[in-house]
Amino acid sequence: MPEKNTYPVQLVQPDGHRVFDRVHAPLVADVGRDELRAMYTDMVVARRIDTEATALQRQGQLGLWPPLLGQEAAQVGSAHALHADDYVFCSYREAAVAYCRGVPPEDMTRLWRGVAHSCWDADAYRMTNPAIVVGAQGLHATGYAYAAHLEGAEIATIAYFGDGATSQGDISEALGFASSWGAPVVFFCQNNGWAISAPTRVQSATPIARRAIGYGIPAVQVDGNDALAVLAVTRQALIRARTGGGPSFIEAITYRMGPHTTADDPTRYRDAAELELWQRRDPIDRLRRLLEREGLWDSAFEQQVKQRGDEIAARLRSATLSMPDPEPMELFEHVYATPHRLVEQERREYAAYLEGVRP
Repeated sequence: MPEKNTYPVQLVQPDGHRVFDRVHAPLVADVGRDELRAMYTDMVVARRIDTEATALQRQGQLGLWPPLLGQEAAQVGSAHALHADDYVFCSYREAAVAYCRGVPPEDMTRLWRGVAHSCWDADAYRMTNPAIVVGAQGLHATGYAYAAHLEGAEIATIAYFGDGATSQGDISEALGFASSWGAPVVFFCQNNGWAISAPTRVQSATPIARRAIGYGIPAVQVDGNDALAVLAVTRQALIRARTGGGPSFIEAITYRMGPHTTADDPTRYRDAAELELWQRRDPIDRLRRLLEREGLWDSAFEQQVKQRGDEIAARLRSATLSMPDPEPMELFEHVYATPHRLVEQERREYAAYLEGVRP
Protein backbone atom coordinates (compact mmCIF):
# COMPACT_ATOMS: atom_id res chain seq x y z
CA MET A 1 0.00 0.00 0.00
CA PRO A 2 1.31 3.51 -0.75
CA GLU A 3 2.31 5.58 2.22
CA LYS A 4 -0.02 8.35 3.33
CA ASN A 5 1.08 11.71 1.95
CA THR A 6 2.49 14.03 4.57
CA TYR A 7 3.20 17.71 4.21
CA PRO A 8 5.43 20.13 6.07
CA VAL A 9 3.73 21.75 9.04
CA GLN A 10 2.41 25.17 8.08
CA LEU A 11 0.46 27.67 10.19
CA VAL A 12 0.74 30.75 7.95
CA GLN A 13 0.42 30.71 4.17
CA PRO A 14 2.63 32.94 1.98
CA ASP A 15 -0.29 35.38 1.61
CA GLY A 16 -0.58 35.77 5.39
CA HIS A 17 -3.67 33.62 5.93
CA ARG A 18 -3.59 31.28 8.92
CA VAL A 19 -3.78 27.52 8.42
CA PHE A 20 -5.97 25.39 10.67
CA ASP A 21 -3.83 22.73 12.37
CA ARG A 22 -5.35 21.19 15.47
CA VAL A 23 -2.05 19.55 16.48
CA HIS A 24 0.41 22.43 16.17
CA ALA A 25 -1.70 25.58 16.46
CA PRO A 26 -2.25 25.05 20.22
CA LEU A 27 1.52 25.09 20.71
CA VAL A 28 1.56 28.78 19.75
CA ALA A 29 -1.87 29.80 21.03
CA ASP A 30 -0.17 32.16 23.50
CA VAL A 31 1.65 34.04 20.74
CA GLY A 32 -0.02 37.41 20.41
CA ARG A 33 0.74 40.89 19.14
CA ASP A 34 3.97 41.47 21.06
CA GLU A 35 5.57 38.11 20.25
CA LEU A 36 4.63 38.28 16.57
CA ARG A 37 6.06 41.78 16.34
CA ALA A 38 9.20 40.68 18.18
CA MET A 39 9.77 37.84 15.74
CA TYR A 40 9.21 40.14 12.78
CA THR A 41 11.66 42.68 14.21
CA ASP A 42 14.31 40.03 14.81
CA MET A 43 13.92 38.70 11.28
CA VAL A 44 14.31 42.15 9.73
CA VAL A 45 17.32 42.95 11.93
CA ALA A 46 18.89 39.57 11.10
CA ARG A 47 18.57 40.32 7.40
CA ARG A 48 20.06 43.76 7.98
CA ILE A 49 23.03 42.16 9.79
CA ASP A 50 23.45 39.76 6.91
CA THR A 51 23.35 42.36 4.15
CA GLU A 52 25.76 44.63 6.05
CA ALA A 53 28.24 41.81 6.64
CA THR A 54 27.99 40.76 2.99
CA ALA A 55 28.69 44.35 1.93
CA LEU A 56 31.70 44.48 4.28
CA GLN A 57 33.11 41.35 2.67
CA ARG A 58 32.59 42.74 -0.83
CA GLN A 59 34.44 45.87 0.31
CA GLY A 60 37.42 43.80 1.47
CA GLN A 61 36.75 44.22 5.19
CA LEU A 62 35.90 40.55 5.88
CA GLY A 63 37.67 37.51 4.54
CA LEU A 64 34.43 35.54 4.18
CA TRP A 65 30.77 35.65 5.19
CA PRO A 66 28.09 32.90 5.01
CA PRO A 67 24.81 34.66 4.07
CA LEU A 68 21.53 33.60 5.69
CA LEU A 69 19.25 35.51 3.29
CA GLY A 70 15.92 33.65 3.07
CA GLN A 71 16.43 31.56 6.21
CA GLU A 72 15.35 34.16 8.77
CA ALA A 73 12.11 32.41 9.78
CA ALA A 74 13.82 29.06 10.37
CA GLN A 75 16.41 30.65 12.63
CA VAL A 76 14.33 33.25 14.47
CA GLY A 77 11.29 31.01 14.90
CA SER A 78 13.37 28.24 16.46
CA ALA A 79 15.45 30.64 18.57
CA HIS A 80 12.31 32.13 20.09
CA ALA A 81 11.39 28.67 21.37
CA LEU A 82 14.59 28.32 23.39
CA HIS A 83 14.95 28.95 27.10
CA ALA A 84 17.83 31.02 28.44
CA ASP A 85 19.56 27.95 29.92
CA ASP A 86 19.26 25.80 26.78
CA TYR A 87 22.49 25.37 24.81
CA VAL A 88 22.91 26.02 21.09
CA PHE A 89 25.43 24.25 18.87
CA CYS A 90 25.52 26.08 15.55
CA SER A 91 27.07 25.63 12.15
CA TYR A 92 28.45 28.74 10.43
CA ARG A 93 25.27 30.42 9.16
CA GLU A 94 23.27 31.06 12.34
CA ALA A 95 23.85 34.81 12.79
CA ALA A 96 20.10 35.27 13.36
CA VAL A 97 20.12 32.71 16.17
CA ALA A 98 23.14 34.44 17.69
CA TYR A 99 21.34 37.78 17.60
CA CYS A 100 18.30 36.27 19.31
CA ARG A 101 20.59 34.77 21.98
CA GLY A 102 21.84 38.26 22.79
CA VAL A 103 25.18 38.23 20.97
CA PRO A 104 26.02 41.92 20.29
CA PRO A 105 26.68 42.90 16.67
CA GLU A 106 30.12 44.11 17.70
CA ASP A 107 31.17 40.46 18.22
CA MET A 108 29.68 38.85 15.12
CA THR A 109 32.49 39.45 12.62
CA ARG A 110 35.65 38.94 14.68
CA LEU A 111 36.30 35.45 13.28
CA TRP A 112 35.37 36.46 9.71
CA ARG A 113 37.62 39.51 9.99
CA GLY A 114 40.50 37.20 10.87
CA VAL A 115 41.40 38.92 14.13
CA ALA A 116 40.41 36.14 16.54
CA HIS A 117 39.79 32.40 16.75
CA SER A 118 36.14 33.00 17.65
CA CYS A 119 33.44 35.66 17.64
CA TRP A 120 31.87 35.61 21.12
CA ASP A 121 32.11 34.03 24.55
CA ALA A 122 30.18 30.78 24.11
CA ASP A 123 29.37 30.36 27.81
CA ALA A 124 28.02 33.91 28.12
CA TYR A 125 25.32 33.28 25.50
CA ARG A 126 25.08 29.50 25.78
CA MET A 127 25.83 29.20 22.09
CA THR A 128 28.93 27.87 20.39
CA ASN A 129 30.87 29.83 17.81
CA PRO A 130 30.63 29.26 14.04
CA ALA A 131 31.73 25.71 13.23
CA ILE A 132 33.46 25.35 9.89
CA VAL A 133 33.85 21.55 10.17
CA VAL A 134 30.55 20.44 8.62
CA GLY A 135 28.44 18.28 10.94
CA ALA A 136 30.85 18.12 13.89
CA GLN A 137 28.47 20.13 16.09
CA GLY A 138 25.93 17.28 16.00
CA LEU A 139 28.27 15.11 18.05
CA HIS A 140 29.17 17.97 20.38
CA ALA A 141 25.50 18.74 21.01
CA THR A 142 24.67 15.11 21.69
CA GLY A 143 27.51 14.70 24.17
CA TYR A 144 26.63 17.93 25.97
CA ALA A 145 22.96 16.97 26.11
CA TYR A 146 23.71 13.54 27.55
CA ALA A 147 26.07 14.99 30.16
CA ALA A 148 23.40 17.50 31.19
CA HIS A 149 20.92 14.64 31.48
CA LEU A 150 23.28 12.69 33.75
CA GLU A 151 23.66 15.76 35.96
CA GLY A 152 19.89 16.16 36.21
CA ALA A 153 19.74 19.51 34.41
CA GLU A 154 16.29 20.11 32.93
CA ILE A 155 17.55 21.78 29.78
CA ALA A 156 17.52 21.05 26.09
CA THR A 157 20.30 21.23 23.54
CA ILE A 158 19.81 22.10 19.89
CA ALA A 159 22.15 21.44 16.97
CA TYR A 160 21.77 23.46 13.76
CA PHE A 161 23.08 22.14 10.45
CA GLY A 162 22.26 22.15 6.76
CA ASP A 163 21.02 19.47 4.41
CA GLY A 164 24.54 18.82 3.18
CA ALA A 165 25.71 17.97 6.69
CA THR A 166 23.34 14.99 6.78
CA SER A 167 25.70 13.28 4.33
CA GLN A 168 28.52 13.55 6.87
CA GLY A 169 29.29 10.63 9.13
CA ASP A 170 29.31 12.86 12.21
CA ILE A 171 25.58 13.53 11.93
CA SER A 172 24.84 9.83 11.46
CA GLU A 173 26.90 8.97 14.53
CA ALA A 174 25.19 11.69 16.54
CA LEU A 175 21.75 10.38 15.58
CA GLY A 176 22.70 6.85 16.54
CA PHE A 177 24.16 7.84 19.90
CA ALA A 178 21.31 10.23 20.74
CA SER A 179 18.70 7.57 19.96
CA SER A 180 20.41 4.76 21.88
CA TRP A 181 21.08 6.88 24.97
CA GLY A 182 17.99 9.08 24.92
CA ALA A 183 20.00 12.30 24.81
CA PRO A 184 17.79 15.41 25.13
CA VAL A 185 18.96 17.01 21.90
CA VAL A 186 17.00 18.60 19.07
CA PHE A 187 18.53 18.15 15.62
CA PHE A 188 17.50 21.16 13.53
CA CYS A 189 18.22 20.74 9.83
CA GLN A 190 17.83 23.86 7.70
CA ASN A 191 17.21 22.29 4.33
CA ASN A 192 17.91 25.30 2.13
CA GLY A 193 17.87 23.36 -1.11
CA TRP A 194 21.57 23.36 -1.87
CA ALA A 195 24.72 21.95 -0.29
CA ILE A 196 26.95 24.47 -2.04
CA SER A 197 26.24 23.38 -5.64
CA ALA A 198 24.67 19.98 -4.88
CA PRO A 199 20.83 20.00 -4.77
CA THR A 200 18.98 18.19 -2.00
CA ARG A 201 17.92 15.38 -4.34
CA VAL A 202 21.60 14.43 -4.59
CA GLN A 203 21.91 14.38 -0.80
CA SER A 204 18.96 12.09 -0.19
CA ALA A 205 16.54 10.04 -2.27
CA THR A 206 13.92 10.42 0.47
CA PRO A 207 12.95 13.34 2.70
CA ILE A 208 15.83 14.04 5.07
CA ALA A 209 13.53 13.77 8.08
CA ARG A 210 13.04 10.07 7.30
CA ARG A 211 16.70 9.43 8.02
CA ALA A 212 16.05 10.27 11.66
CA ILE A 213 13.04 7.96 11.77
CA GLY A 214 15.37 5.16 10.72
CA TYR A 215 17.30 5.78 13.94
CA GLY A 216 14.11 5.68 16.00
CA ILE A 217 13.99 9.45 16.46
CA PRO A 218 10.67 11.31 16.02
CA ALA A 219 10.96 13.65 13.05
CA VAL A 220 8.88 16.38 11.45
CA GLN A 221 9.09 18.50 8.34
CA VAL A 222 8.08 22.14 8.72
CA ASP A 223 7.66 25.04 6.33
CA GLY A 224 10.91 26.78 7.21
CA ASN A 225 9.68 30.11 5.83
CA ASP A 226 6.78 30.13 8.32
CA ALA A 227 8.14 31.53 11.59
CA LEU A 228 5.05 30.57 13.56
CA ALA A 229 5.13 26.96 12.40
CA VAL A 230 8.85 26.72 13.15
CA LEU A 231 8.21 28.11 16.63
CA ALA A 232 5.50 25.48 17.20
CA VAL A 233 7.47 22.41 16.16
CA THR A 234 10.61 23.58 17.96
CA ARG A 235 8.66 24.14 21.16
CA GLN A 236 7.25 20.65 20.80
CA ALA A 237 10.71 19.10 20.36
CA LEU A 238 12.21 21.10 23.23
CA ILE A 239 9.42 20.06 25.59
CA ARG A 240 10.09 16.46 24.65
CA ALA A 241 13.80 16.90 25.39
CA ARG A 242 13.30 18.65 28.75
CA THR A 243 10.78 16.10 30.00
CA GLY A 244 12.82 12.97 29.34
CA GLY A 245 11.42 12.12 25.92
CA GLY A 246 14.79 11.99 24.22
CA PRO A 247 15.91 13.43 20.89
CA SER A 248 13.86 14.90 18.05
CA PHE A 249 14.63 15.86 14.47
CA ILE A 250 13.25 18.91 12.64
CA GLU A 251 13.68 19.44 8.92
CA ALA A 252 12.88 23.06 8.09
CA ILE A 253 12.22 23.40 4.35
CA THR A 254 13.59 26.80 3.38
CA TYR A 255 15.79 28.33 0.70
CA ARG A 256 19.17 29.99 0.51
CA MET A 257 18.48 33.03 -1.64
CA GLY A 258 22.11 34.13 -1.71
CA PRO A 259 25.39 32.29 -2.25
CA HIS A 260 26.65 29.49 -0.02
CA THR A 261 29.35 31.89 1.13
CA THR A 262 30.66 35.09 -0.40
CA ALA A 263 33.23 32.91 -2.20
CA ASP A 264 30.42 31.19 -4.15
CA ASP A 265 28.59 32.12 -7.36
CA PRO A 266 25.15 30.42 -7.33
CA THR A 267 24.33 31.58 -10.88
CA ARG A 268 26.70 28.88 -12.11
CA TYR A 269 24.53 26.02 -10.87
CA ARG A 270 20.93 27.14 -10.26
CA ASP A 271 18.21 28.60 -12.43
CA ALA A 272 16.99 32.16 -11.96
CA ALA A 273 13.38 30.92 -12.11
CA GLU A 274 13.95 28.83 -8.99
CA LEU A 275 15.18 31.87 -7.09
CA GLU A 276 12.19 33.90 -8.30
CA LEU A 277 9.81 31.20 -7.06
CA TRP A 278 11.29 31.28 -3.56
CA GLN A 279 11.42 35.07 -3.46
CA ARG A 280 7.62 34.95 -3.63
CA ARG A 281 7.76 32.85 -0.45
CA ASP A 282 9.95 35.36 1.39
CA PRO A 283 9.65 34.65 5.14
CA ILE A 284 9.71 38.32 6.17
CA ASP A 285 6.98 39.27 3.70
CA ARG A 286 4.87 36.37 4.96
CA LEU A 287 4.95 37.47 8.58
CA ARG A 288 4.28 41.07 7.59
CA ARG A 289 1.19 39.99 5.68
CA LEU A 290 -0.05 38.13 8.77
CA LEU A 291 0.46 41.25 10.88
CA GLU A 292 -1.40 43.34 8.32
CA ARG A 293 -4.31 40.91 8.10
CA GLU A 294 -4.71 40.82 11.87
CA GLY A 295 -4.48 44.58 12.36
CA LEU A 296 -1.08 44.47 14.05
CA TRP A 297 0.76 46.61 11.52
CA ASP A 298 1.13 50.37 11.37
CA SER A 299 3.59 52.91 10.01
CA ALA A 300 5.00 53.71 13.44
CA PHE A 301 5.94 50.06 13.98
CA GLU A 302 7.43 49.85 10.48
CA GLN A 303 9.63 52.87 11.16
CA GLN A 304 10.66 51.49 14.55
CA VAL A 305 11.81 48.23 12.95
CA LYS A 306 13.75 50.06 10.25
CA GLN A 307 15.51 52.22 12.81
CA ARG A 308 16.43 49.17 14.84
CA GLY A 309 17.91 47.44 11.79
CA ASP A 310 19.89 50.53 10.80
CA GLU A 311 21.22 50.93 14.35
CA ILE A 312 22.41 47.33 14.59
CA ALA A 313 23.97 47.45 11.12
CA ALA A 314 25.82 50.67 11.99
CA ARG A 315 27.16 49.10 15.18
CA LEU A 316 28.34 46.02 13.27
CA ARG A 317 30.08 48.12 10.58
CA SER A 318 31.74 50.47 13.05
CA ALA A 319 32.99 47.63 15.24
CA THR A 320 34.33 45.68 12.26
CA LEU A 321 36.27 48.59 10.84
CA SER A 322 37.79 49.47 14.21
CA MET A 323 38.90 45.97 15.21
CA PRO A 324 42.65 46.10 15.98
CA ASP A 325 44.95 43.68 14.20
CA PRO A 326 46.31 41.09 16.65
CA GLU A 327 50.00 40.57 17.26
CA PRO A 328 51.30 37.62 15.20
CA MET A 329 52.15 35.50 18.26
CA GLU A 330 48.53 35.72 19.49
CA LEU A 331 47.80 33.06 16.90
CA PHE A 332 48.91 30.44 19.45
CA GLU A 333 46.77 31.72 22.34
CA HIS A 334 43.49 30.05 23.33
CA VAL A 335 44.01 27.02 21.09
CA TYR A 336 43.85 24.49 23.93
CA ALA A 337 42.71 24.97 27.52
CA THR A 338 46.03 23.61 28.81
CA PRO A 339 49.59 23.79 27.44
CA HIS A 340 50.14 21.58 24.41
CA ARG A 341 53.53 20.33 23.27
CA LEU A 342 52.93 20.65 19.53
CA VAL A 343 51.47 24.15 19.84
CA GLU A 344 54.48 25.23 21.87
CA GLN A 345 56.81 23.80 19.21
CA GLU A 346 54.94 25.68 16.49
CA ARG A 347 55.08 28.84 18.58
CA ARG A 348 58.89 28.62 18.80
CA GLU A 349 59.26 27.91 15.09
CA TYR A 350 57.03 30.81 14.11
CA ALA A 351 58.84 33.19 16.49
CA ALA A 352 62.13 32.20 14.89
CA TYR A 353 60.63 32.78 11.43
CA LEU A 354 59.41 36.26 12.42
CA GLU A 355 62.85 37.16 13.73
CA GLY A 356 64.34 36.11 10.41
CA VAL A 357 62.03 38.22 8.24
CA ARG A 358 61.91 41.36 10.37
CA PRO A 359 64.38 44.12 9.45
